[in-house]
Amino acid sequence: MNIQVLFEDNHLIGVNKPAGWLVQGDETGDKPLSEFTKEYIKVRYKKPGDVFLGVIHRLDRPVSGATVFARTSKGLTRMNELFRKREVKKTYWAIVNERPEPLSGRLTHYLLKDRDRNVVTAFAKQKYKAAKKAVLNYEFIGEIGMNKLIQIELETGRPHQIRVQLSKIGIPIKGDIKYGYRNRNQDGSIHLHCRSMSFIHPVKKEEVIITADPPNEAIWHLFSQYWM
Repeated sequence: MNIQVLFEDNHLIGVNKPAGWLVQGDETGDKPLSEFTKEYIKVRYKKPGDVFLGVIHRLDRPVSGATVFARTSKGLTRMNELFRKREVKKTYWAIVNERPEPLSGRLTHYLLKDRDRNVVTAFAKQKYKAAKKAVLNYEFIGEIGMNKLIQIELETGRPHQIRVQLSKIGIPIKGDIKYGYRNRNQDGSIHLHCRSMSFIHPVKKEEVIITADPPNEAIWHLFSQYWM
């Protein structure tokens, strides 16, 4: 299966992850995006042996969008450091059915993950020592009928952060029944997309902007004026 490569050089490769794909393998045994990307590199560069590919970050399986991998150990180490220092800017788009109130704002919650159920709970205050602070900024972009497009800028990168924080303010993401949306999307996806990532290249010290178009799907195309 072909992958959509958004950026590549000797150290990094950026790929548009389809909704429903794993970034890295898990207990399901389903072939992840990392393996498809290795195959792409092996064929494109005619590499005879094993291909090194470092997983830097992950998107939830039902989420689509910009994903970056490391092609060298140097790239992996330095990108991990950029993520640790929060020097990677991540912009997401989400489709919801309710307007946020106010139309733009900053959300701060404390997130506690139940690992057995793979569910995160958001609290307004730090009630539990294990809860992690999560911060994002959101902005209402536009609406078509019942569908509203929200842009999110992450300041922290917690598991399920956008999903649970938007749900906490009463605007669950379309299709995300885990966090309060009433109906499941037929293909199991949710309407959350990592639109772009930007950072200073850890080796070349140049600005890198990786931008991913949303899935080729009718509801996303309602908002094509914002990305075409």
